[in-house]
Amino acid sequence: MNQSHKKTILIVEDDENTASLIALYLEREGFSPVTAGDGEIALAIARKYQPDMVILDLMIPKVDGWEVCRRLRQTSEVPVIMLTARGEEIDRVAGLTLGADDYVVKPFSPRELVARVKAVLRRTSPAPIKEERMLIHGPICMDLEKRRLSVDNQPVSLTPHEYALMEALMASPGRTFTRDELLDRLYPMGEAVVIDRVVDVHIGKLRQKIEPVPAEPRYIITARGIGYRFADRQPQ
Repeated sequence: MNQSHKKTILIVEDDENTASLIALYLEREGFSPVTAGDGEIALAIARKYQPDMVILDLMIPKVDGWEVCRRLRQTSEVPVIMLTARGEEIDRVAGLTLGADDYVVKPFSPRELVARVKAVLRRTSPAPIKEERMLIHGPICMDLEKRRLSVDNQPVSLTPHEYALMEALMASPGRTFTRDELLDRLYPMGEAVVIDRVVDVHIGKLRQKIEPVPAEPRYIITARGIGYRFADRQPQ
C-alpha cells in the first residue's frame, strides 16, 4: 500500500492485548491503526482525525459501543465494523440497523478481521462515475457522482446502507427486488451474517426520509411476500 495513501483505522477496544494484536495485523497490511480504550476517547479521535474506518468493540467503558456508533452516524458515514463477544441474532440486527457495516464475534481470527476490513473498504469506496449520473423521480433526485440525495431540493442524509438500497431501487423503477437481492446489494461479498429483516428496517427508515406519508408509501412500494420496488411512474 502506498505510504502517502495509508488508510487510518481507529480501533476502539479496552483490552490492550486485543487492540495491539489487531493493530499489528493492520500495520502488516499497510494500514495506519490508532487505538482508543473507551468511548469518549474514541469519539474525540474520530472528530479530530476522521479515520477511514472504525473497528468498534461494544463493551467499552464510559460510552458503550452502541452509543459511539449512534453518535458517529449522526455526523459521518465512516465504515464501522462492530467487534463483540455477543453473537445473538438480535444484537447483529441492532448493530447493523444502527449503521454498522459488518459484525465480528469474538473469538475471531485477526486475518479474518483484516479481510473484513478490506472487503468493507472496497464496498464503501466511492463508486466509479456512471454514464447516468443523475436519477430523478418527481421531487426525488439522486446524484450518483456526488453520492447525494435530495427531496424537493432539500438534502437528505443517508447511511451507506440506505444509499445502496436507494440507488438499487431508483436505478430500476418498476422492478421488484427480493429481500435476498437487496441483501446482496448491502453485503455483496457476503461478509456479514444477516437476516432479511435488516432490509425491512432500512426500508422503513428510508420511507421516513423520502415519503410524504411514510405509512402510505408512494415511491418505495412493498411487494408482499417478495420484497420491494420503486414506483415505475410518478404518482399523480
